[in-house]
Amino acid sequence: MPRALLIVLDSVGIGGAPDADRYGDAGADTVGHIAEACAAGRGDRDGLRRGPLALPHLSALGLGLAARGATGRVPPGLEPVAPVRGLYGHAVETAAGKDTPSGHWEIAGLPVTEDWGHFPDAHPAFPAALTEALIARGGLPGILGDAHASGTAIIDALGPEHVRTGKPICYTSADSVFQIAAHEETFGLQRLYELCALARELCDPYRIGRVIARPFAGTPEAGFRRTPNRKDLAVAPPGATLLDALAEAGRSVVSVGKIGDIFAHRATGREIKPGGNAACLDAALAAFRALPEGGFVFLNLVDFDTEYGHRRDVPGYAAELEAFDARLPGIDAVLGPGDLCLVTADHGNDPTWHGTEHTREQVPILGFGPGIIPRDVGLRASFADIGAEIARHLGLPAPGAGRAWG
Repeated sequence: MPRALLIVLDSVGIGGAPDADRYGDAGADTVGHIAEACAAGRGDRDGLRRGPLALPHLSALGLGLAARGATGRVPPGLEPVAPVRGLYGHAVETAAGKDTPSGHWEIAGLPVTEDWGHFPDAHPAFPAALTEALIARGGLPGILGDAHASGTAIIDALGPEHVRTGKPICYTSADSVFQIAAHEETFGLQRLYELCALARELCDPYRIGRVIARPFAGTPEAGFRRTPNRKDLAVAPPGATLLDALAEAGRSVVSVGKIGDIFAHRATGREIKPGGNAACLDAALAAFRALPEGGFVFLNLVDFDTEYGHRRDVPGYAAELEAFDARLPGIDAVLGPGDLCLVTADHGNDPTWHGTEHTREQVPILGFGPGIIPRDVGLRASFADIGAEIARHLGLPAPGAGRAWG
């Protein structure tokens, strides 16, 4: 019985979605703009990388051709040098918004068309009733922030006052999120998690997609750094997904990275959450080697988004893409007869774009494995086609929306 591995390169979009103008993202193109910046020398950083974007394995799978399908052009350096060896295509999101849960849920067969709630780009950003309840029920001396902000910037700016006063740093963005940053030692990691659980309850009436714990460490003198102990508290998917179908069929599921958080730990099987892309990929490959027939490994690689996209770090993003590209032969090596690996994304986060938020983009679909026929699967009208194809490959009914291409 075949197995499947699904890798979500968090935020690796390949060009604006047809409705990108609704989101202020017409013209955004994460991979394309990174490739153009590298070709022009703007992707160089001493000690990290230099020169044009080099993604030979992804290009051989058809990444450049998928990008051409989305934008009409192949990004510099991503032209395949031989006939492609995988299937490739590009998909459009039908869900409202451009956030992680909506993208992943649609990939798993559940597009959500009702928009999330959002907090205004104002100061204060949060309703007074929400803030007052969080302070009173959380036993807090107050909060800091209460605004739209970059996570790293607001920790740098308010970290010293947080350590001095014990007031957590609360902030949001254009996404449907309520984020709480606090020092792991002076505030306490478990206390931060408990406060986020309270915030999750308080944010439900506002239809906020995620409450995110953002622990950090360090000192005002030496500087602060976020730790790997982030925790996302998402609302549960409002309907059945591919994961539910797998659970009902008694199949083995392994969720790696923040997949468990995204799906509110429903039908997510064995959860593994190392820190960093490399460790997550290592864990996913180890899990896949031991995976029974008919099983599924679902992997999110978040560093593209959190470490480089939101920070508008072109050289860092380019280097991370090249690091993943170098791992593709190792991924290929774990695939046995009948196995399928699909590589995709959940939204964009163009590091050359204005602001620091996600960008509404199309995503690549790259597929490979023994017996997979190289071909163009074209434009897919929904991310849900990905989940439908995995279900078909594993011999299960489609999870809901979506059309398989096999």
